[in-house]
Amino acid sequence: MIIRLALLLCLLATLPSPVFSAEREVFDFAYLMRDGDPAYARHRAYTGLSLRDRQRPLEGARLGIRDSKIIGRALGYRFGLREESLPEGVSAVARIDALSAEGVQVFLLDLPLAEVTETARALADRDLLLFNIRHPDDSLRGAECAPVLFHTLPSQAMLMDALAQVLLKKNWRKVLILEGQDPADTTLSTAFQAAARKFGLKVTDVRSFVLSNDPRQRDQTNLPILTSGVDYDVVFLADSVGEVGRYLPYNTKDPRPIVGSEGLTPAAWHWTWERHGAPQLNQRFDKLAGRRMTSEDWAAWAAVAVVVEAITRTKSRDVGELRTFLRGDALTFDTYKGLAGSFRPWDNQLRQPILLHIHNAVIDRAPLEGFLHQTNTLDSLGIDKPESACNLP
Repeated sequence: MIIRLALLLCLLATLPSPVFSAEREVFDFAYLMRDGDPAYARHRAYTGLSLRDRQRPLEGARLGIRDSKIIGRALGYRFGLREESLPEGVSAVARIDALSAEGVQVFLLDLPLAEVTETARALADRDLLLFNIRHPDDSLRGAECAPVLFHTLPSQAMLMDALAQVLLKKNWRKVLILEGQDPADTTLSTAFQAAARKFGLKVTDVRSFVLSNDPRQRDQTNLPILTSGVDYDVVFLADSVGEVGRYLPYNTKDPRPIVGSEGLTPAAWHWTWERHGAPQLNQRFDKLAGRRMTSEDWAAWAAVAVVVEAITRTKSRDVGELRTFLRGDALTFDTYKGLAGSFRPWDNQLRQPILLHIHNAVIDRAPLEGFLHQTNTLDSLGIDKPESACNLP
């Protein structure tokens, strides 16, 4: 933190004195969300317990704005946040058009996946910066990628590659996969299977579970039975709801670790990360939001922080210049995770370390030692340029 502060002071000292004028130019970010978004509805188990409820990452964006105050004052800017909740019938594209006419150029999208896809497609050629802060789906970095859309949340492929690296390092090579019937479970299982092939892990079986009290479905509801009759070192669980995952540890036929949706989980951020300035970031967030920082909160904070850094380094607010800088080699964004982040120019994904955590501790950080790449170690995580379905100009 001391080194970071010293570097900031040195940078500010090089700026021309007029930027310290009392008259500051407003630079607004816009945070777009959807009224009644089902992703943030409370999900209750049949016993009334609320499992895996999500919080909007709006406070992450607010923290990014708050953190930018000092440097904004030095640059002659006042950074602001326009919080826009879209009612039914109002499209994100229409609202972005209206806000861009007012001078807003940077948008954080907290919208359902289909809307993010449609919005990025419709605005692909516009002089704007859109940030996906919510969806890890590989499709947004692949067939549905767009020059205008940047991703501060890691992709599903990055998360699963990080987990596969840990399993390979521990020599837990044989994996039993348990997946639920939710489409999100299938997506997660498919992504892990791709990572397993990439790193040479063996999937010994893929078995489906159901949430049911029907005795005829006993083989898909009884966890000891579901984990019997197959050889494995570790169980990978794809359970987006969380109803089965909370019962799986200590309930497998053989004593084996659990990874994936339960047990050891890969994420962009975790509140127990204790290195590289993370405690200070977590404390600032907790003071602002009154809760623990999530991966999506971190992604929203990072979207604001990286644009502020681009403005600082380029001394410009022109979207074309900012976009060129973000996709170039000069960006070295402080992720608070020990390795500098930068955007992959072929799909606009922010390179970053992945934290592997249990409920109350970070166990490891990927990329792990020994997993190398010919140009950037962080590109050992996720879909590399030769395999990408996206090839942005």
